[in-house]
Amino acid sequence: MVPTTRKSVTTKKVPTAESAAALAVKDGETSWSSEELDEVLVDLHEHRDRLVKMMDVQERELTGLMKDAGDGAGHDQADVGATSFERDHELTLMNNEREMLAQIDRALARIEAGTYGVCESCGEPIGKMRVMAFPRATLCLSCKQREERR
Repeated sequence: MVPTTRKSVTTKKVPTAESAAALAVKDGETSWSSEELDEVLVDLHEHRDRLVKMMDVQERELTGLMKDAGDGAGHDQADVGATSFERDHELTLMNNEREMLAQIDRALARIEAGTYGVCESCGEPIGKMRVMAFPRATLCLSCKQREERR
């Protein structure tokens, strides 16, 4: 049985100038404005909504693939192989999308907690331009590069 997508309700909190200005920035960067934070929030919520819809469709398709898999009676080896490949591909996509959804939820929680834009590895500011370009970022550029070299 395919697990169902959890549709957690996230409130679209309107950023205030105080909550935006309290977020971390690198030396030389201007403080977050409520408009900039609102832009990031809109992007995160829209991406989250798209993912949830896509995951619902994929879960239905995957359920159909699981039912069609059966015992293989009446199917030649190529059909069984193709079905197996397609099922594995759908499972991989679902896992990737679940991970992305978790990253988005974590970013939204960090915004609400006021810790958005702080590197989870070194504790330094990530950089406003980096998180605006990639709102799910949790590492500063140097920590991310170090992680990728491993």
